[in-house]
Amino acid sequence: MASQTPVRKGKVYVGMSGGVDSSVSAALLLEQGYDVTGVFIKVWQPEWLEEQGGCSWREDRLDAMRVCVHLGIPFRTLDLEETYKREVVDYMVSEYRAGRTPNPDVMCNRHVKFGGFFDWAMEQGADFVATGHYAQIQESGSKNLELRMGKDAGKDQSYFLWTLTQRELSRTIFPVGGMEKAETRTLARRFGLPVADKRDSQGLCFIGRVDAKEFLSHYIEPQRGDVLDEQGRVIGWHDGAVFLTLGERHGFTVTAKSPEDKPYYVVGRDVARNTITVSHRLKDGELSAERREFSLEKTNWIGGPEAIPQPGKAYTARVRHLGELLPCQIEVVAARQSGQTGQAEIGFKEKTLVIAPGQSVVVYDGDTCIGGGIVV
Repeated sequence: MASQTPVRKGKVYVGMSGGVDSSVSAALLLEQGYDVTGVFIKVWQPEWLEEQGGCSWREDRLDAMRVCVHLGIPFRTLDLEETYKREVVDYMVSEYRAGRTPNPDVMCNRHVKFGGFFDWAMEQGADFVATGHYAQIQESGSKNLELRMGKDAGKDQSYFLWTLTQRELSRTIFPVGGMEKAETRTLARRFGLPVADKRDSQGLCFIGRVDAKEFLSHYIEPQRGDVLDEQGRVIGWHDGAVFLTLGERHGFTVTAKSPEDKPYYVVGRDVARNTITVSHRLKDGELSAERREFSLEKTNWIGGPEAIPQPGKAYTARVRHLGELLPCQIEVVAARQSGQTGQAEIGFKEKTLVIAPGQSVVVYDGDTCIGGGIVV
């Protein structure tokens, strides 16, 4: 069994969602001799979601409690509704209103799991926190810790963790990060966990199985607008430019069909005028909105100042969760002493891309996640 080996045993607070991964994490840590406490993080959920039969925090909390009873460990509930509403939901809605495409799961990890939960656990006297993330923490040649990809390439969650720093890594354990998902399931059954056969959650962090556009429509009123071609002619309509992002080929209606009837893609949007611009792919397969170079803001380099990307060195980057690792080079324009909140320029070598402002670009050196930033 491959798993991360912490420096020492101690008191660990495990963030338990009621799912398989966090439950197995708690069981493994208990087996390894840790003083384990299970913590269910209660976040804000809208009433309409439960009314539509969406993910219920009450059911998940009950599952987490059942696992703790089965393992014989303490169970606590941490209310982070206000933090989640402000830092994840309000952030997501405001970004879409501004014409940007945010990643709420990144903000959830930064402000909820490794923000509110992490800080609270340390205040309670925990030596470590643990979660069911598929990622790994390992010592580097220097004194710094590195964030590595999870062993299961199809479950790797390092993309969502690029905002972490040495402070969090030094007090965090990812017990299932060195395993395949199938192995985690097998362990859940061996431990006799009551959630062993529970399906994996999907959708927004903590919210569950709900489409982002459906979620946004409850906070941003749909408003019909024009679909324009690249010459500025009206060729169709949509229900709101804020609900669409660059590169999409669905979510709008084209009424003026072309003789070839090729697919249209969003290559521009004007939120103030509530219009989107669409075009076909060019003969070489590219879109007019595709570029090789992008500016990043609010960057974070996990290893701190000494681990800032070096000009001319070859790296890879992902522009979406589990997306292709694309060869690139990074030039850091500005970085504060902590390695955070700076700016950088990233250039992709082998292909042009459509990346919307607000999206996270996460940078890797081999299988090590070194940090990332948000597209300007």
